[in-house]
Amino acid sequence: MDPNLQLIKFERTDVWREGKWLDLWSVVHFLSGVSVAFSFYLLHFGALASVALAFVGLVAYEMWEVIVKIEETPTNRFMDVVVGMTSFVPAFFIMAPRLTAQQFAYAFVLVLLVNILSSMIGWRASQKAAELQKRMRQRYESERKKLLKQKTHLKERFKHGHRF
Repeated sequence: MDPNLQLIKFERTDVWREGKWLDLWSVVHFLSGVSVAFSFYLLHFGALASVALAFVGLVAYEMWEVIVKIEETPTNRFMDVVVGMTSFVPAFFIMAPRLTAQQFAYAFVLVLLVNILSSMIGWRASQKAAELQKRMRQRYESERKKLLKQKTHLKERFKHGHRF
């Protein structure tokens, strides 16, 4: 391969792209922390078990993202867990105990629905971006092959003394 023809890295520019530390997905992780806190509070798991399970669950989710090859920086993966735990703790220890049963039900349903909806919107946008990336790579490779073919053809013409 010609060193002058390096592969160009496709860089996403949509709002759902992965950030170095935080990104729009951080909102989803924040809402997930609240959703998990409300779930564990509702199930009466107890404080220590709830905190431990939430932490393990958030870390396990980040490990799953690695397995399914969702590209993120290590700092972003770390911050996803931090954001989830940062929303879990006050939701579990401060917010949930102070709400009436009706307020709790409304808050839980609202947070869960916004969490699910934002996750679906983000996933769809990410899939569109992945498809665009695939098409751009195919187009790039096609154009690259054409240029390499032209380069070879011009070298041959020059080698045989043809004028341009």
